[in-house]
Amino acid sequence: MTKNEIELAPNAALLVIDVQKGFDDASYWGPRNNPEAEANIAALMDAWRETGRPVVLVRHASLTAGSVLAAAHPGHAFKDFVADRAGQESLLITKTVNSSFYGTPDLAEWLTAQGIGQLVVTGIQTNMCVETTARMAGNLGYEVLVPLDATHTFDLAAGPAGPSLTADQLATATAVNLQGGGFARVVTTAQLLGA
Repeated sequence: MTKNEIELAPNAALLVIDVQKGFDDASYWGPRNNPEAEANIAALMDAWRETGRPVVLVRHASLTAGSVLAAAHPGHAFKDFVADRAGQESLLITKTVNSSFYGTPDLAEWLTAQGIGQLVVTGIQTNMCVETTARMAGNLGYEVLVPLDATHTFDLAAGPAGPSLTADQLATATAVNLQGGGFARVVTTAQLLGA
């Protein structure tokens, strides 16, 4: 196997993290990157369904007052393309923090029960819940693949006088953190679809 080849386990789990309508609110989040993220996530969901591999949907239920991701807010709902593919997922997790491993039901417990050792992590936001989940998965000993083009994020500032980074800069930092730090292998959607 060359360094560009990917070997997918027959039971590799696809994690689709926080692909919720609330993230479409540009007035709340600001500028985003990677307009192809949703199409790439949809293609991966379709490929996983066709091959019978497990899909795990993760939804954030924010506890922050006024959040567009709060459980009572319309933005809590999955985006339409995910909702249209829902119902065949292997597991649905609800979380209130950045890591999908701190949700209900327990992701690690389910993965162990299913004998799953390889995870493909997609979703929103690249540098928040996707990166946190991938880092934790790597620490727990899973083989983690992150198709960066099946994620997106938003410009972020540390505060009124603090530094800021664009969404693309944050995505690049995530790629360096994950692969350079040994947490995950950063790949593309096309590589996974061709595996």
